[in-house]
Amino acid sequence: MNKKHIIFISILLMFMITPLFASGGESGEQDLLHQMTNLVFQIGIILFAAKLGGFIMKKINMPSVLGELLMGILIGPYVLGSLPFWGFHGGFFPIAGADFPVTPELYGISTIASIILLFHSGLETDLSLFLRFSVKGAVIGIGGVVVSFLAGAWAASLITGLSIGAPVCLFFGVISTATSVGITARILSEQRKMDSPEGVTILAAAVIDDVLGIILLAIILGIVSVMTGHGGSVNWGAIAGIAGKAIGVWLGFTLLGLLFARKIGNSLKVFRSETSIAVMSFGLALILSGIFEKAGLAMIIGAYVMGLSLSRTDLSFVIQEKIHPLQEFFVPIFFCVMGMLVDVNEILDPKVLLAGLFFSLVGILSKILGCGFPSLFLNFNMIGAARVGMGMVPRGEVALIMAGIGISSGILNPAQFGVAVLMTLITTLIPPPILTAILKKDKLGTRTEMKGSSTVVNKFDFPSREMTQLALSKVVSAIREEGFYLHDLELDHHVYQIRKGDVFLTIHEYYDYFEVVSDPEDVLYIKTVVYEALILMNDTIEKLKTMAKPEEMKKELASDKTRIQNDFFKLISEQCISMNLKARDKDGIIKEMVGLMEADGKLDDPAACLDAVLEREASMSTGMQKGIAIPHGK
Repeated sequence: MNKKHIIFISILLMFMITPLFASGGESGEQDLLHQMTNLVFQIGIILFAAKLGGFIMKKINMPSVLGELLMGILIGPYVLGSLPFWGFHGGFFPIAGADFPVTPELYGISTIASIILLFHSGLETDLSLFLRFSVKGAVIGIGGVVVSFLAGAWAASLITGLSIGAPVCLFFGVISTATSVGITARILSEQRKMDSPEGVTILAAAVIDDVLGIILLAIILGIVSVMTGHGGSVNWGAIAGIAGKAIGVWLGFTLLGLLFARKIGNSLKVFRSETSIAVMSFGLALILSGIFEKAGLAMIIGAYVMGLSLSRTDLSFVIQEKIHPLQEFFVPIFFCVMGMLVDVNEILDPKVLLAGLFFSLVGILSKILGCGFPSLFLNFNMIGAARVGMGMVPRGEVALIMAGIGISSGILNPAQFGVAVLMTLITTLIPPPILTAILKKDKLGTRTEMKGSSTVVNKFDFPSREMTQLALSKVVSAIREEGFYLHDLELDHHVYQIRKGDVFLTIHEYYDYFEVVSDPEDVLYIKTVVYEALILMNDTIEKLKTMAKPEEMKKELASDKTRIQNDFFKLISEQCISMNLKARDKDGIIKEMVGLMEADGKLDDPAACLDAVLEREASMSTGMQKGIAIPHGK
């Protein structure tokens, strides 16, 4: 079937299915099946749009979150979403109602996504790091929350013309306190500064910042409900009760979760399968989210508390790994839906645009001053304080979740929601390049030497990448057999997060070596495991020498009877063939052959190619039968 036939059949099918879509119509009441059909189309479109947006942002070294958010705005009801399409007269994403632009079904899915986000944030919280740097983290975190909350409420007061104690202004203050440490953590990791004084202080302060921000959100939601119930008047007794209840419920469940974390973890192990354990742990997060909502607090607080509780168990890395596919599915939907809530007409209004820029400026300065200034009294110098302050600036997903709660509960109108989204975009775009630049400065960030962490690094070198991978596979297998849980990460290099009880290990795999990060008291165990793995590897190689018969196998390689054909010969042109080689020794001939490929533009890295071929030749000759040789490398 040629291309013309395919195009013709595609067009014919399109015209055939169009009446099916049209017959559903958009007139009258939509039945349940029709709503679900629309939802299925919407989710499919969102997933592809979000992936495209994230891909574009990654290409320009920006967080994928921004791409997902911008694509949500683009395909949303206020831009392309409401344009008519075959069978969708109101568009794929028509405006659902005057009060809220998206359907309850779609917003419900984004709510589940926000629970996954905060549950995962809780799981990632390093309590031991938090406790080790709790004093510095508390001072910087509290400073950042207080200054950004007051500055955000003040900025909102100027923007709206209302008093600083008005519900809208208080809510803007809460949004301003948010910190998305994920973006900062990624930059710290890329610059190898996670273990620096600035790195560990930022991470510890972010935990405090998140906790205080979440408590503030609960309190402000309570205050808003009290003020709306009393015609806008302030009932301080009721507000004090709400604040006490919010702190009491949060603190009570957090303490219970941390106290019974091991028992919860052991109970989950009954399910045996790691996937089942992760699914049921998420089930607990959903239940606790519902309890918190019933208690008058936000669902995301319950999700965070459950994640925080399970972060103390040896299941935390397993749950993070197994729940990753859920994140990949739900989280892009969340950011896209948040983008869909943005009324572009409102944002493009010069007043809203100016308000967004002003609120963003206040948001950036408040974090730099609120977090950077206190760090000057904690042994940091000016450059160290700048790193800490700038590292706390990104708002990211946390601010979006809070803004989403604001618009869905009626506290924020579309224009105010647009201001919050603008602030989120700007505070997520600006800090990464600035923070990267000041981290690259080879200057100490503290007045005197500070030990960032009590962990030590053991490095194990190997002669080649293959040997590294083989040794590491034996080490990982041995560790897994001893009951450790592993979380496999693929960053700019391979990372294994390993945990059992209170023992934490991290293995970083590089080209010809790997590093194991651990507490000092675990070093002997690590060296023993690596030693045993090398002995096992040596035994395996010795057995392989007696079993394998490469010379006999080599004869079979001359056969061309195979269904799987490689495209190697497509790379060889007339310019790659020489009938008169100048070199007379094997290495010289190989270099000359690589030179032919290079001259014909077939190689991106000729030196790497030559090394690979010579390395393969050194391990075993590539000579075939009857004077034929096929030097090659991988």
